[in-house]
Amino acid sequence: MHNAIPSYSQRGPSDLLSCRMSGCISFAISLVIAGGLLLLTGCQGVAEGNGTVAGQLAVSPTGLSFGNVVVGSSSSLNGSLSASSASVTITSASLNNGEFVLSGISLPATLAAGQPTAFTVTFTPQASGASSASLTFPSNASNSPAVQTMTGTGTAATQHTVDLTWTASTSAVGYNIYRGTVSGGPYTMINTSLDSTTAYTDSTVVSGQTYYYVATAVNSESEESGYSNQATAVIPNP
Repeated sequence: MHNAIPSYSQRGPSDLLSCRMSGCISFAISLVIAGGLLLLTGCQGVAEGNGTVAGQLAVSPTGLSFGNVVVGSSSSLNGSLSASSASVTITSASLNNGEFVLSGISLPATLAAGQPTAFTVTFTPQASGASSASLTFPSNASNSPAVQTMTGTGTAATQHTVDLTWTASTSAVGYNIYRGTVSGGPYTMINTSLDSTTAYTDSTVVSGQTYYYVATAVNSESEESGYSNQATAVIPNP
């Protein structure tokens, strides 16, 4: 006859090992003693909390520099937003300076992780001098808000002029000066009264434009000659 090996299980407060960390999987281990052998049995519990990983939002570049921009004109630079770890919902955007304008992105918007989206900022200075702004993107990201800084300087427009001279015409009492933007005409007279000299300064030109000039001679009978040869002026920009 064989003696039966007694077996029993014991479970009490000291036998129950547990993990209670936020966001981890909790578990319990019971010690079952059978014939002197230790058998470990366990059960897997549920995650505490929802286990969701919050995404992060990055803006690139972190700063925009527009440099010098002529007052009244505009300069544009591009940027991008990207999410990591998880998708991110951008609720809105705000700029604290009216000389800078955001475009190219529709908000609110949800960005999938690893999928960047582009946007554009345009700087239009209204006065001479340095200007700066902050562009803020609030979102549900763990590092919200994402912020991009920007700087630019408004500069006064350069006033260009075109100086014209010509050879005097016999019997002429004065001259008219004509200007066009297409070679060969048509031309428009730009002097407000008959010019009695052989020189004229045009101070109404625009940067980046090309102008074509001709002159005519007028005698004492108010008879006007045909056009002179054409002169060309290319205005620098700015």
